[in-house]
Amino acid sequence: MSKLPQDIIIKPVISEKSSYDTAIGKYTFQVARTATKTDVRKAVEQLFGVKVVSVNTVNYDGKKKRQRYIEGTTPAYKKAVVTIDMEAKEVSYLGKGGKAAKSDKKFKTAIEEFGIGQ
Repeated sequence: MSKLPQDIIIKPVISEKSSYDTAIGKYTFQVARTATKTDVRKAVEQLFGVKVVSVNTVNYDGKKKRQRYIEGTTPAYKKAVVTIDMEAKEVSYLGKGGKAAKSDKKFKTAIEEFGIGQ
């Protein structure tokens, strides 16, 4: 059962550290707890049109909180740090007959929809 990209990427995580990391091509997202690294890679590539180089994930357990006599926990979540390809250089490969062919990369080098001014 494949999920839609909108079901995998829940929201961007905007913090001081993540806003600094956008300059070097690292974007942080809160993702579905059941999503794998491959799911996150495909979802980011489909939603934003970028080339993903690597994905790092971390699971966070909910913290115990208390208000007067009532105890509870905050929700657990999964965070993914996605590194995108920042270089837009030509790719060359051998075509038919051993001729060298070049193609431009069709990917963007930044995610403008992330919510941080670049």
